[in-house]
Amino acid sequence: MAELDAVVVGAGPNGLSAAVALAREGLSVLVLEASDTIGGGARTAELTLPGFRHDICSAIHPMAVISPFFRELKLDVDWIEPKFAIAHPLDDGTAAILERSLDATASRLGADAPEYKKLILPLVDAADVLFSEILRPIRIFTRHPLLLARFGIHALRSATAVARRFRTNEARALLAGCAAHSIVPLDQAATASFGIVFLATGHITGWPFAKSGSQAIADALAQLLRSFGGEIRTSTPVRSMRDIPASRVVLFDVTPRQLATIAGDALPRHFLRRLERFRYGPGIFKIDWALDAPIPWRAAECAGAATVHLGGTFEEIARHEAEIWRGRNTNPPFVLIAQQSLFDPTRAPVGKHTAWGYCHVPNGSIEDMTDIIERQVERFAPGFRDRILARHTMNTAQLQTHNANLIGGDIGGGANTLSQIITRPFLKLDPYATPNPRIFLASSSTPPSAGVHGMCGYLAAQSALRRFR
Repeated sequence: MAELDAVVVGAGPNGLSAAVALAREGLSVLVLEASDTIGGGARTAELTLPGFRHDICSAIHPMAVISPFFRELKLDVDWIEPKFAIAHPLDDGTAAILERSLDATASRLGADAPEYKKLILPLVDAADVLFSEILRPIRIFTRHPLLLARFGIHALRSATAVARRFRTNEARALLAGCAAHSIVPLDQAATASFGIVFLATGHITGWPFAKSGSQAIADALAQLLRSFGGEIRTSTPVRSMRDIPASRVVLFDVTPRQLATIAGDALPRHFLRRLERFRYGPGIFKIDWALDAPIPWRAAECAGAATVHLGGTFEEIARHEAEIWRGRNTNPPFVLIAQQSLFDPTRAPVGKHTAWGYCHVPNGSIEDMTDIIERQVERFAPGFRDRILARHTMNTAQLQTHNANLIGGDIGGGANTLSQIITRPFLKLDPYATPNPRIFLASSSTPPSAGVHGMCGYLAAQSALRRFR
């Protein structure tokens, strides 16, 4: 067999994006995927009952719509935007709502409307420039220093600090739910960046999802790759460099620990030690439900959002995230819910529905959180359990078995501490390159971190292309 230009290990969104970026330059590209299906964290399957389609990992995709690379590719994906981006029910029967319209959202926040607009409006107005800058490695020299400085003033602070500018439970709850996607205690530096960015994306994209399931994103990337002459081989695990066909470069859509295991003989010891010191974050416990009717939310407006954050007040969510970081599960937990079937009839048989949910747990925890999660849903939707036809659960070990990149159930490709946000995977000039000129890292353990946006793979491909040139 003739030597290939590039081999990509892993057919998740980043691996496929790297492969597409290389193949469209006329290079010969082969993707090797250990699983029998492509997609990595963007896969869809009938996990509960026939006809009920569940997203196995990622479910809602604001970053896919805003991704500079995906926008350039014009992916063949039908995006569905719900009425509201996010709903966050409260114990009094009301809900904080993030609408596509910033003005409409602010009007719901009463006394906090001016502060909310002051915080978010500049980012929404400069969305294209902002996301072109933050969806890549942090650069010292930029063409937009004032915008990034304005963003950084708030983003580098803790969510707890930024929350002090708000007086209403609604505004504080919206910030907490978005900031908790960091899976880091909310009093740590840079957790505000998650809250601010996710709030802004709600006004920019409306938090859409892919019709028929997240698998549609992976399938669209695979279709593009094949149109450029690329090849994908599934059921082909890579355990060492000996499993990789002859090629000029190899791009790995894996985490640092896996790269050290696979390519240990091809990398210097000092570099392997740095890979092995990479820190992973907490995991998740996930449930998929087949339902005979929609979730019966006490706050009816929750039925207008595909994404629902369950955690009550800012303080309650902050306590949960702090305990998880210390290695202790909590009750009640912060629970993230997706209810795509309310807007996408392809997800379930006529008259039936699906729901997707998870809570954060300590890395590697195998505690069964089913009852605790369902009681948290019942808190805001009495009668929910009566509508369950079947459920499918996955603890951290099962998640890692399903997708080897989910180390200890970590869905973020590594802990989102300030140091790892800035220097992911660790401090070096090119975060995708290695001391071996043939080997590159192209996973969410590199900038700009987790999310179905393909930018980690795309930017790793640009690094590899510089070697070719």
